Amino acid sequence: MAKVGIVMGSDSDLPVMSKAAQMLEKFGIEYEMTVISAHRMPDIFFEYANNAEKKGWKVIIAGAGGAAHLPGMAAAIFPLPVIGVPIHTKTLNGVDSLYSIVQMPSGIPVATVAIDGGANAGILAAKILAASDPELLEKIKAYKEELKKGVVAKKEKLEKVGYQEYLKA
Repeated sequence: MAKVGIVMGSDSDLPVMSKAAQMLEKFGIEYEMTVISAHRMPDIFFEYANNAEKKGWKVIIAGAGGAAHLPGMAAAIFPLPVIGVPIHTKTLNGVDSLYSIVQMPSGIPVATVAIDGGANAGILAAKILAASDPELLEKIKAYKEELKKGVVAKKEKLEKVGYQEYLKA
C-alpha cells in the first residue's frame, strides 16, 4: 500500500518530482504519483486530497510552479504532513513558487524544500515515516553514512592530487 502521494501541477514538473520518487524507491517506500492542477481541475484535486488519508497515505509531496497553490491546498485538506516542492519558473526563477508555498497562513503549515528540491522532499518524507518505523530509520542512517563516505572520498582525493588536478578529473 502506498504511504506517500506525489502530486504535481503539470507533467513539466516530472523531472523534478521524479527525484522524490527515486528517493522513496531507494528506501523501499511505496507511493502513487499523479498530475492534478488545483486551478484547472479543482473538483478532481479536492477528491484527491479528501481521499488521501483513506488510502493510507502518511505524507503528500506536492510540487508546483508559479502561483503554486497545490501544496497549500493539499495541506488545507489533508490532516497529515505535506511537503511542498517549489518548481523553477522561467519568469521568476521559482522564487514565486517558493514564496507561495512557504507563506502559508497560521494553522496550515507546509514543509518546504528548495526550488526544484524533489530529492530532498523524498528524503524528508522518508524521515517523517521513519519516526514510527525502526527498519526505515536504519535505512535512513545507512544513507547518511553513504553520504559521509562520499564526501570523505572527495576530501581525500583533493588532498592527494591538489585542486588543479581535481578539477581536471
